[in-house]
Amino acid sequence: MTEPSAPGAAQNQAELSRERIVSAATALFAERGYDGTTTRMIAGAAGLNVATVAYHVGGKADLYREVMRRAHEAERAAVAGALREFGARAGADPAGAAVGFADRYLDFCLERPDVPALWMRRWLADAAEFAGLEEEYTRPLLESVRDALAAALPGLPPERAELAVWSVLWTVHGFCRSMIRAQVPRFREHLHGLVLRELGIGGGR
Repeated sequence: MTEPSAPGAAQNQAELSRERIVSAATALFAERGYDGTTTRMIAGAAGLNVATVAYHVGGKADLYREVMRRAHEAERAAVAGALREFGARAGADPAGAAVGFADRYLDFCLERPDVPALWMRRWLADAAEFAGLEEEYTRPLLESVRDALAAALPGLPPERAELAVWSVLWTVHGFCRSMIRAQVPRFREHLHGLVLRELGIGGGR
């Protein structure tokens, strides 16, 4: 006689299925965009049927919101850690602290290329019906970095600090979409110069 599945085993299986779906959706949304991805594609990539996908995550829109939420949480954690390091170093070495922050963000995007890909897709008018994600996710992160820079660098106007943050964001995201790993050292050097020039510190005025 077959023993019934334990509730815990069924729950674990459901969680595994959900993670497979989210992982597949993340890769597809990053590569093809929300508009270019169908639920059937996601189901196929996850090795499940469409009904199972709907059961675990709901519709494609629900899945997109979950993917973007997870991307934001990962980015927020990386930025928070980089800001702590920046704050500890900025008083004695503002140029080194700013460059170090940029390095940490670049490393995060290289480790998680889906994050810059997802945001670049949005900036190219993908998933336009999901209004408000930038205000909910991007704006608070940007402002936290802007304010930290302005506080650590006397005389740096907040608007210039914000433009510097955007410049790093756009440049890093664009490079990470290319995935030319052999050029990382050269790009990193370019990024350092960009940061110092945009902030007007460390000989970058």
